[in-house]
Amino acid sequence: MLVRFAYLAVSNAFAALRLMRMTDREKDVEILALRHQLTVLHRQLGDQRPRLRPEDKALLAALLAPLARATLRRLRLLVSPDTVLRWHRDLVKRRHARASTRRRPGRPRTNASIRRLDLLLATENPSWGYRRIHGELTLLGITIAASTVWEILKTEGIDPAPHRVTVTWAAFLRSQAEAILAMAFIETITLTGQRQCILAALHHAGRRVRILGTTAHPSHAWVTQAIRNLLMDLRTPEASRGSGSSSATTTPSTPRRSTRSSVPQRSPRC
Repeated sequence: MLVRFAYLAVSNAFAALRLMRMTDREKDVEILALRHQLTVLHRQLGDQRPRLRPEDKALLAALLAPLARATLRRLRLLVSPDTVLRWHRDLVKRRHARASTRRRPGRPRTNASIRRLDLLLATENPSWGYRRIHGELTLLGITIAASTVWEILKTEGIDPAPHRVTVTWAAFLRSQAEAILAMAFIETITLTGQRQCILAALHHAGRRVRILGTTAHPSHAWVTQAIRNLLMDLRTPEASRGSGSSSATTTPSTPRRSTRSSVPQRSPRC
């Protein structure tokens, strides 16, 4: 049918090009001749209906459907205008039916974005089971069955939640590295023989060491003030960049603003 319809469409396209070269008088004569031939055909057929192929119906529907119903009634046709409109409705119906037909059997595949979000929730939250993940997706407005979440996790080789509850210390540090600062005192002896305690903070994610200050007599008030200075530097990165030229030693009452230094690449993570 498609091949015959394409042939008819091409033939009528060339016929339209031929009509462009004809004068209005020639066209009127041809129209009158065609109308008379239709009258003769109607007289010969009588009550019998003309037998049209599917490609003929498709071509007539495509040509005549854009016209108004009143205009169609004024035309001399083999069929009624209602029949032409019915053919056009059938064409549209079959087109939508082919477009909505599933290309593969079974349920449609879950969207890739939903699958990635499902796997991300399972990876970042090892203690969550598939029902907890399904609940979180429902809160986000994503409609998906709990069995589908379980199937996605199983396909990717992720064990159920009871098998993933045990979290190692290294895995915990990797998942929370952005929010963890390790702090410790480093004891050193100066050239004059004086003992100094250096308070340092290590950012796990950025692997940067911040020197918060040095003192010979660390106290609770001194450490508290050093931590306050660190929090101010974390909130205002510009201030921490401009504080690198401060003195290396401070008195116990005034800890200095922190300075940063990168840890070598091959040093192990804490």
